[in-house]
Amino acid sequence: MARASWKRILAIFIARNREFYRDTAGLVWNMLMPVLMIVAFAFIFGAGSQILFKVGLLSDDAAAPNAPTITGELDAFLAIDAIQFIPVTDQAAGIAKVARHQLDLLLAPNTPSRYWINPESPNGAIVERLLLGASADQAENTPTPQRETATGEALSYADWALPGVLAMNLMFSSLWGVGWVVVRYRKNGVLRRLKATPLTPLEFLLAQILSRLLVVLVSSLVVYGGALLLLDAPMRGSYLALILIYIAGALCMISLGLIVAARLRTEELADGLLNLLSWPMLLLSGVWFSMEGTSPAAQALSTLMPLRYLVEGARAIMIDGAGLLDVALQLALLLAMATLLIAVATRLFRWE
Repeated sequence: MARASWKRILAIFIARNREFYRDTAGLVWNMLMPVLMIVAFAFIFGAGSQILFKVGLLSDDAAAPNAPTITGELDAFLAIDAIQFIPVTDQAAGIAKVARHQLDLLLAPNTPSRYWINPESPNGAIVERLLLGASADQAENTPTPQRETATGEALSYADWALPGVLAMNLMFSSLWGVGWVVVRYRKNGVLRRLKATPLTPLEFLLAQILSRLLVVLVSSLVVYGGALLLLDAPMRGSYLALILIYIAGALCMISLGLIVAARLRTEELADGLLNLLSWPMLLLSGVWFSMEGTSPAAQALSTLMPLRYLVEGARAIMIDGAGLLDVALQLALLLAMATLLIAVATRLFRWE
C-alpha cells in the first residue's frame, strides 16, 4: 500500500481515538462494567454450591459422543433423575474436569466399568455412593466398578466465567464501537465529506478496525488486571496464545460490526441489528454456562458463532494451560472469519 494511503489511515485512526477518549463517561463504563460483573459473580457464586450432580459418561466413539456404550449393570444408576449425564470423548479432559470439581464423577461404562472421583469433592462422594449402591442392587455376579482418583483444586464459577466475561466485553465494545459510530458518521454527513477526499473505503475501514482494536485490547487488559487483583484468577497457559486469540476475536467482532454499519442510516436500526447478533452469541457460546449437555440443535447453532471459538480458546488457555498449538484451530477459524467479514464489509460499504 502506498505511503500516502497509510498516512490517510493514520489520520483517521488518530481522529477516532481522540473522539473515544474525550467521551469520559463511555470510557469509564467500558472499564468499570465488566469488573463489577466479575465481582458480583464472585459474591453470588463464591460458595460453590450446586443443586445438580454432574457425571461424565466416557465414550470411545468420538463420532457419536451422545451415545456412549452402556452396560446393563449400570441401568439403575443411569436412571437417577437427580444426575445430569454429560457425554465425554476425551478421557484426559474428563479426568481434568473431575480434578477441578467441574464433574462430580467420570464413568467409563464399558465392561469392566470404572470411574474417576476426586476424594475431596463432597458431591463426588455422594455420587459414588449412589453408583455403588445401584451396582449392589444388580445381580450378585455383577462386578463392582473399579475406582480411580483424580485430585486437584476446585475451580470456582467466577474463575470459569472470567474468559467469557472478557470475551463478552470485547464483543460489545467491538460491535457497538464501530457499528453504531459509522452509522452516526453517515447520518451526520461525515462520510459524505470523507468521500470527497482520496480516502478509499478499505482505508477508512482499516483505520476503524485498528482504532477499535487498540481500544478493546487496552480495555480487556485493564479488566484482566482487575480480575487478577480481586479474584486471583487462574492463568495456566501461554500469554502469547491468549493475546493472539483475543486479537483474532476482536478482529472478527469489529468486522461483523462494520458489516452491520455498511449501509444503515439510523442508529436505532443499527442498535436493533447489533442486539439481534449479540444476544444469540451470548446464549450459545458458553459465556455463562457450558454447552455440554445442551440440545443437539443448540450445539449445532453454536458452531456458527465466532464468540464460541473465542471463549473456547481463552478458557482452554487460562484454565487448562493450553499453548498456541493447542488453540490453533480456534485461532485459524477466527482469523478466517475475520478475513471473510472484512472483505464483505468493504464490498457492501457505502459513503452515503
